[in-house]
Amino acid sequence: MFDRKKIICICMTVLMFLESINNGVTVFGKEPDQLYALSAVLMDADTGRVLFEKDGYTVRANASTTKIMTCILAIESGKLEELVTVSKYAASMPDVQLGIKEGEQYLLNDLLYSLMLESHNDVAVAIAEHIGGDVKTFANLMNAKAEEIGCKNTHFITPNGLDASEETDEGVKIHGTTAADLAKIMSYCIKNEEFLKITQTMSYSFSNRTVDDTGKQLIGGRKYTVNNKNAFLTMMDGVLSGKTGFTGDAGYCYVGALENGGRRYVIALLGCGWPNNKTYKWSDSKKLFNYGIENYKKSDFFDYGISFPDIIIENGVYGTYDDYGTHGINADMMPSISTYVEEEALELLHRDDELLQRDVVMKERMEAPVYKGEIVGELIYTLNNEIIKKYEIKAGETVENKDFDWAIRCIINKFVMH
Repeated sequence: MFDRKKIICICMTVLMFLESINNGVTVFGKEPDQLYALSAVLMDADTGRVLFEKDGYTVRANASTTKIMTCILAIESGKLEELVTVSKYAASMPDVQLGIKEGEQYLLNDLLYSLMLESHNDVAVAIAEHIGGDVKTFANLMNAKAEEIGCKNTHFITPNGLDASEETDEGVKIHGTTAADLAKIMSYCIKNEEFLKITQTMSYSFSNRTVDDTGKQLIGGRKYTVNNKNAFLTMMDGVLSGKTGFTGDAGYCYVGALENGGRRYVIALLGCGWPNNKTYKWSDSKKLFNYGIENYKKSDFFDYGISFPDIIIENGVYGTYDDYGTHGINADMMPSISTYVEEEALELLHRDDELLQRDVVMKERMEAPVYKGEIVGELIYTLNNEIIKKYEIKAGETVENKDFDWAIRCIINKFVMH
């Protein structure tokens, strides 16, 4: 005997499916909900486009996720084989510590593993003082780098992420960032092979260094082994990098990157629970990454072979005055020029229901002179009304200004030079 309720459910499902087809609607996965994090972002790592955010632009303390900036600055500004000398101030940092002592020396390369795998606060200060001379100067370098990357709401005070605040020209600022800015920083970091190598290492051993009377480096007597505390490295396939963090103000934080089928995602979580909720960040991370994997695909949207209308050039003449009399310039003809863009892939992560538009902004007429390669317009791509990429439209030819100087040059060229 047929189950009437089951038949009704099946019919309703079929009707909903047919309706979605008739309306041209595709049903996509539900956005992540019930996230523990106060602020969360899922980002396309290659373009910086935010794919999902929950309060992603609110400034919050971000704890030891700060150390991704400390690490990338040290990689870019220092030499990995340099010796770092530990100061009294560095050695005084609170837990988590490696336990380095004033006057000891270590290879910068070795300290970066201590920094990123076990998040040692004393090591972060030693690195900052080595690169910047002092913590304040290094913090200025951190803020300058954040601005260069495109962060608009980030302010660093310490290299290790310990809670801090300071008076600035704009008022009191905390050491903090937004989930969106933090995701931008990680997107930048994972482009660096050395950064990826360090943060993907599961275990690393090293010793302090001494220097003999001849200047030769020797292995010291203090030996360390540091182990990677980023448990998420083994929780999902394709994890590229990540950094945890916790302070009383920040709560549990996490920033991570994952690659799947040529698609690269970055997530950032701030305020993702407080003790005893240490695992909330892993739950949120899985939700965000799975949402990206299940709903976004990668496509190249550039219109190869695209052409644009010619532009009429007023008060101009074809070619340069050197061509006069040789190629039969018609000085009475109103010239026009062809236009072009330099082709470049536009690969984006997108859902099928997102609206991509292409707009051409260029003039129909211009005043001479116009030179080959000169920018004469823009090809603009927008996704969901957000500008994604602008391409320069350029002039294909040169058109001289048909003025008195041009006429004199033509006469000289015709009767004197030939």
